[in-house]
Order: sequence, then structure tokens, then C-alpha cells
Amino acid sequence: MAESNSTDFDLLWYLENLSDKEFQSFKKYLARKILDFKLPQVPLINLRATKEELANLLPISYEGQHIWNMLYSIFLMMRKEDHCMKIIGRRNRNQEACKALMRRKITLRWENHTFGEFHYKFFCNVASDVFYVLQLAYDSTSCYSASDLNVFLMGDRACGKTMTINLAVMKWINGEMWQNMISYIVHLTSHEINQMTDSSLAELIAKDWPDGQAPIADILSDPKKLLFILEDVDNLRFELNVNEHALCSNSTQKVPIPILLVSLLKRQMAPGCWFLISSRPTREENIKMFLKTTDCYVTLQFSNEKRELYFHSFFNDRQRASTALMLVHDNEILTGLCRVAILCWITCTVLNRQMDKGHDPQHCCETPTDLHAHFLADALTSKAGLTANQYHLGLLQRLCLLAAAGLFLSTLNFSGEDLRCVGFTETDVSVLQAVNILLPSSTHKDRYKFIHLNVQEFCAAVAFLMAVPNCLIPSGSRGYKEKREQYCNFNQVFTFIFGLLNENRRKILETTFGYQLPMVDSFRRYSVEYMKHLGRDQEKLTHHGSLFYCLFENQEEEFVKKVANTLKEVTVYLQSNKDMMVSLYCLEYCCHLRTFKLSVQRIFEYKEPLVRPTARLSYISTASGFEDLLKALARNRSLIHLSLNCTSISLNMFSLLREILDKSTCQISHLSLMKCDLGASKCGEIASLLVSGGSLRKLTLTNNPLRNDGVNILCNALLHPNCTLTSLALVFCCLTEKCCSSLGRVLLLGRTLKQLDLCVNHLQNYGVLHVTFPLIFPTCQLEELYLSGCFFTNDICQYIAIVIATNETLRSLEIGSNSIEDAGMQLLCGGLRHPDCMLVNIGLEECMLTGACCESLASVLTTNKTLERLNILKNQLGDEGVVKLLESLILPECGLQIIGLPLNDVSAETRRMVMTVKERKPNLIFLSETWSVKEGREIGVIPASQPGSVIPNSNLDYMFFKFPRMSTPMGMSNTASRQPL
Repeated sequence: MAESNSTDFDLLWYLENLSDKEFQSFKKYLARKILDFKLPQVPLINLRATKEELANLLPISYEGQHIWNMLYSIFLMMRKEDHCMKIIGRRNRNQEACKALMRRKITLRWENHTFGEFHYKFFCNVASDVFYVLQLAYDSTSCYSASDLNVFLMGDRACGKTMTINLAVMKWINGEMWQNMISYIVHLTSHEINQMTDSSLAELIAKDWPDGQAPIADILSDPKKLLFILEDVDNLRFELNVNEHALCSNSTQKVPIPILLVSLLKRQMAPGCWFLISSRPTREENIKMFLKTTDCYVTLQFSNEKRELYFHSFFNDRQRASTALMLVHDNEILTGLCRVAILCWITCTVLNRQMDKGHDPQHCCETPTDLHAHFLADALTSKAGLTANQYHLGLLQRLCLLAAAGLFLSTLNFSGEDLRCVGFTETDVSVLQAVNILLPSSTHKDRYKFIHLNVQEFCAAVAFLMAVPNCLIPSGSRGYKEKREQYCNFNQVFTFIFGLLNENRRKILETTFGYQLPMVDSFRRYSVEYMKHLGRDQEKLTHHGSLFYCLFENQEEEFVKKVANTLKEVTVYLQSNKDMMVSLYCLEYCCHLRTFKLSVQRIFEYKEPLVRPTARLSYISTASGFEDLLKALARNRSLIHLSLNCTSISLNMFSLLREILDKSTCQISHLSLMKCDLGASKCGEIASLLVSGGSLRKLTLTNNPLRNDGVNILCNALLHPNCTLTSLALVFCCLTEKCCSSLGRVLLLGRTLKQLDLCVNHLQNYGVLHVTFPLIFPTCQLEELYLSGCFFTNDICQYIAIVIATNETLRSLEIGSNSIEDAGMQLLCGGLRHPDCMLVNIGLEECMLTGACCESLASVLTTNKTLERLNILKNQLGDEGVVKLLESLILPECGLQIIGLPLNDVSAETRRMVMTVKERKPNLIFLSETWSVKEGREIGVIPASQPGSVIPNSNLDYMFFKFPRMSTPMGMSNTASRQPL
């Protein structure tokens, strides 16, 4: 890469201005400096080289920054002040040229003029704490600084990351920041990087310089004064998991762009340089890869205090600002909107106009639909008074057409051709820019974008109810789309559609433009009918958060009641206070609710922007609103199943649960507290729920560290005369054989327990013996026992066989993932063949069985008259063993209905025999190696938390799942994305 101002970099000029004696001294110093700088020796550089030869040889042997650093050091030792001053003067000029370059670049994407001078001043004020951190972070004398420092600027869409970077760079340009700390800034955006394939560091640095002529040698001469700004790392089209061996240290060598970036971030290139990296938190894997404990992690967000400051700055009227703030503070949804600066500006703009009109904002701006409807109506008619004409209606229709086409075709930045395609003229675009609906894109040259994605989503919702025609905008047909352009979650669009179904909200637009949205009645009818259909097929909607937001946005009581009345099962995930508020509102209308599954994943408080190195958002316990949610559920007399999985259960919540379960009207029979971090100290509270009587029959405590002490407490409660529990799940609860005598006592003396699940606990032979021994007595009422993954061996299979042969009540036994082996299986088969065996289901998956036991097992299939389900998956039976079983399966005296048979490694001939069995017995179900679902019931196995262990599950009511937030439009199936808790 050629250097700018090449005369300043004329090496020969410097050498020719040395006398012959000075030149000989220079070459001696040069040989020493090459060693000092740890550079490779070049044989041709010797005392006999001429000035011209040396001037030609050095640039092809070493990188420019090394050459000029050696020259400056040598001239300093030779006391050639004129040469040193020339190099210093050149570097100073290049530093000023870099500042001028950055000023031009920042000015091109500057947005402070868009929303008014106050918006710019506000950002300068509120970002002062962030600037303070950035100043200290890059000050090598500060305690906050560290070598190879990365500063990560994190925040959601439109939170002000770009504005903060712009302001910081402008402060540096104006001498208000990083003086004597940063000499050069290299600014990179993900959009620029995504256009590149291969590049050298020199080319990357020179991309913004005129004609690519950058002073690379000076820029890289002191990396400790070089700052790389990397914006929007979440939008990179590639991952940064590059092999260490591929990294490069040569600034002139062309390499693939991922290797170049990682080489920089790992400091293989420009060692000692600084990085300022911005990102949304949605793709933190690229961040975590390079985040060190010494790095600085700053989260940008609007705290309550800064929102108040913004409102007061906007209104410049204490009374109006207080009125607007009160409205926002009392509405969690609006509070969420106003954590983003642009949406805060929209909110303030709408409220101010409503006050100007003499309207009460409390009644006309209750939801985001209200705000966006008023914003659109006021903005499009602001140039023509309060009455819109046909032009404004056409403008609205074209705008909504553009919005919908953009979302459906994953386009958020529109070209001039896109705008013309939907019918916009240059005048239209000027009008939309003037009212801040369409803005020039800050990342894509000569393109436009909506002021915020929410505005585009609202316009798309209006387009749907307008029934605008489909439009294929040219940008939508582009093959490659950046990650930030890819739009796949239409939840917010549907939420706005439901909001517009409310007559009062819809009238904001219809009255302004004199136009009735034609699709409203059709969509209302469709929504109710579709929800009735979902009521018959719950699998179509895997969780209800998105639907609840739609209903909350509508808030038309009769409509909400019609939709919510169809719900018999509800799954909700709470991640914020507004999730809780929305769920509480909708659950009041779910009159026919029978099953409620709830997971509180992370309800956290919003704080000041984090301004200390390595600081992060901290999670807090569930808020008081959560108790209101439970109380609302308790009033629902149809609710029979309450799941609080993944929730932090406080003492207050236990008290509330006791109060709920004690009510005579309470019908809750199953309480699930999976993965709630419940230890032995909480088992007293759990025990109090069991002895209070009431309707509780089933308790799931899976994946909690209860330990032996905790289970001993529960066992005492299970023997209490008031305890009516019939099912207890203690999967993966850190239990050992030391608690098994207490469990055995419960099985022997208890009157109600019929199902006990102890899977994935370290019970071993002694513990399993204690649990199974009571089953030989007629007083034991247990019907289902699950012991998969409990680390026992075939030494106790003779005792289990006795239980199988003599117990008249046991119907289901799961003992998979234990070392039973063929010897143990022979013993078990003896019990299964006994005429008094009443077992219906036995699970023997992953028990180290081979074909040697298959003859005994085959005889069981034809002699046992009660067995209906057998699972022997994940065993190495071989073709011969499988064939023996198939020969028994095909016989009419075999009554098996479901079998898990390992068929992955059998021969083609054996597979043909399987097909024959299926033809002869079409009602016989074969389980595959993965767990299967038939008619909504789980009949396979689910991998457990410990390697090599499985959790048996013969009833879907037993194990619940959590689902990620729905990423498909409401009504589309999302069942493929399930994951076990």
C-alpha cells in the first residue's frame, strides 16, 4: 500500500542528507537496531551497501512501521535533530489528516439534526459517564486500563451505540478526549467488512483514505496509540472461531477477512493496539470469544433517571414533562418503549401534540398501537392542518406497502429503486424525511430506512388490514442478506394487528384519513375460529406469551374473552415485569384453564448504564407482581396443574402456595417445581404443602439439589395422615443410598403413594435394595417405580425378579441405564415369566444386554399375559438376538403393544423381517432409537443430565418442556424447536 505524501516518506532523501561518515555510522546502528527490533537478518544489508541500494532494499525487507521506527531511533542516537523533527512533523500532519478524515466520515452519518438540537445535547449529557470510562480505559496510567484492552459497548437496537461512538470520536477530533493517548482511529462497520473477502491490514486501514493512500507506517508505528472501532460485530456474516495456526502477523499480507480480524483481536497484528467494539447482545458468542477479565464491558440503556432527564429536556415545561412521565411510569409496556432513545422521542412527540390539541394523554395513549397510530397520523398530516386529503391517504398506503414488502422480503434498508417500485416520488420521500418517518440509512450508502423497526412493523400491520397488494421490491430479490436485515419474527406485527382490532385505536387512523380498514371484521372472526381450533390441538401453539401480548394490546373485553375462553392449557415464560403484567391480564379471562406451566427465566431490574470494567447486568429475585399472578391463578377453579419450573421460590411464595392449596375451591392436583434450586433447607416448606391436605396429588421436584437430608424431611411428611400425595418425582436430586431406608419406610407404611421416580440418583445396589424390598409386602401400594440411571448392577436382579413375580400392584418398572447385563436379564426373565407377574411396562434401555439373553426374553413375550410395553433400546443384541425376539413378536400369543427394539445396526434381511412383523401386527408400535410421541403421549425415553443416563417417561403429563420464544407468525407450528428443560 503506497504511503500518502510520498515525499515525506522518501527514504533516499534522508540517507542522501547524511555524510559518508554519518552513513557508515548509520549502517552500523541499523545492524544493531535490526537485532533490537527482533527482525529477520537480510544478508544484502551490509556495510558495503550504497545509499540507493539501502533505500531500495529496506522497503522490500521490512514493514514500513519498523523501518521508520528504526530510522527515528538511529537519527536520535546520531543527534540528527533535523531528520527527527521532519519525521515528527510528518507524523503530526498525518494525525491531523486522520482527524479530518474521521470528521468527514462521522459528519456523513451524523443524526443530531434529525430530532433537534436538544437530542444531541441530551446524548452529550447522559453519555458523559460512558465517556468517562472510555477516557480511563485507554489511559495507560489508569487503574482501569489494561494491555491489549477491548472495550465492549453493548445494547439493544437503537439504544445509542452509534451515537455514543460518533460523539466519542468527535470529542477526540476536537481535542476533548484521548489527548496523548490515541493518535489514529481506524473505523470499521460490519456492513463494510461484510463486503470484503480477502484483505491485508494495510488495505483495511487505507479504505477510507483518498485513493487508498494512507500513512500506514506512521499509523502502525506506535500501536499503543492506535484505536480500532468495530461496530455491530453481531452483524458479521461469519464466525470468528479461527484456528490459531492460521493467524497472520504481516500487515501487508492478504488473508481472508475473518483471519485478519482475529489476528487483530488476538494482537498478532498491531500488538498493543486498542479496540472499541459495539454489538447487540443477541450474538454474544463472537464477544465471549475475545472477552478477557481485564476488558471493559459497558451496557447502554435508558434508566428511569435518564428517561426523566430526556422528558424534561424535550418538553422544557415542568408540568407537561411530569404528566408525560406519570403516564409512562404507570404503564410497563410504555416504560419498555422509552428505554430506547428514538422511541422515547416518538413518545414525547405524540404526547406533546396531544397536549397541544387539548386531549388527555392518559386516555388516548395507553398502548404502543395508540402511540404509533397518533405518530403516523400526525406526521403525515402535519403539513396540511388536521384534515388529511387523498394525497395523504395514498402516501399512507404506499408507506405501508413498503413496510410490509420489506419485512416479508427481509429488507430494512431501501434503495431508490425500491421506493419508486411502491410508487414514491422524490417529493414523497422528501415529505417522509421531513416528518422523520424515513431517514437516510447510517450503514448503507444511498438507502433509506424507517425511523425505527417498530414503526415499520406498525405500518406492516396497517397494510395487512388495508389488504394492500403484494409487492416484490428489487432489494428483496438480493441473494445475500446481512443478519440485521433478516426478519423472521412477526410477533410484533401481529400484536399491532390485534391492537388495531380495537375500535377506539383503529379510529385514530380511520378518522384522520377518512378510510375504513376493510379486513378488520374478517380478521376478528378468523382469530376466534382459529383459537377454537387450537383448543382442540394444543400442539399448534407451544407457548402463549405472543398471544397474550396480542390480547393485551387489544384490551377489548368481549373479544379478549372470546379468544381466552378457548384455552385449557397455558405455557408462559416470564423474562420481565411486563411479561408478568400481560400474563396477569390475560389469565383473568382464561375461565376454562386446566393446566398452567410457568417458568420465570430472568426478571431483572434496569439500572444505570454499567460504567465499570467487567460489570454486567445483575438478576434479581421475582418481583411482587409474581405473587399477584399466582393469586389470580388461584381464583381459577378449573386449574388442575401448576408448573413453576425454573423459578426462584422464596419463603413468601411457599406461604402463598400453602394459602392457595388450602382453599376449598382449589383444584390443583399437580405441582411442578423442576429446576428451582431447592435445597434441603427448603424441604420443610415443601413438607408443609404435603401435610396441609387439599387437592395436591402429584409433586415434581426433578433437578433440585434436595440431597439425603431434604428427602428424609419429605419422607416424614409422606407418612403424615393428612398427606394424600400419589406421585412423587425426585429425578436428579443428588440422592444416595443413605436416604433409601426412609423411602423404603414410606413405601412399606404409606397409604397413598402410587408412583415414585428416583431416576439419575447415585443409589447403587444397597439403596435400590432398600427401595425395592418393601414391594414384596402386600401393604405396599406402589404401581410405578422408576430407577433408571441409579448405578446398580446385576447383583440385586434376583431381588428385583422376586418383586416382579410376587407384587400384585406394580404395573410399571423402569430400570434402564444400569449394569444389568445378560446375567441379570436371565434372572429378571424368570420373574417376568412367573404366572403372578402383573407388570404392564418394563424399561431396560441401555443395560449392556447382548444377544445371549434374547432366548429367555423371547420366551417372556409368549408366556407373560400382562406385559404391553417393553423398551430394550440402546443394547447390542445383534441380528441373531433381534431375530429371536421378532420370531416371538409375530406369534399370536404375544400380547405386546409397544416395543423399543435396537434396529440401527441390523442387516437388511432382519429389517425385512421387521416389516413382516409390522404387516402381520399393524397395531404393534416400534420405538426408534430416539424418543417418540404417539397421540400426544410420550412413549420413549428422554436423555437425562448425566452422560449415559436416561429419564423414563411413559406419560406426557410427567415431563414438561420449555420452548424458545416463538419466531414464526402466530398460528404457525413451532414444535420442532422444543428442548427438554
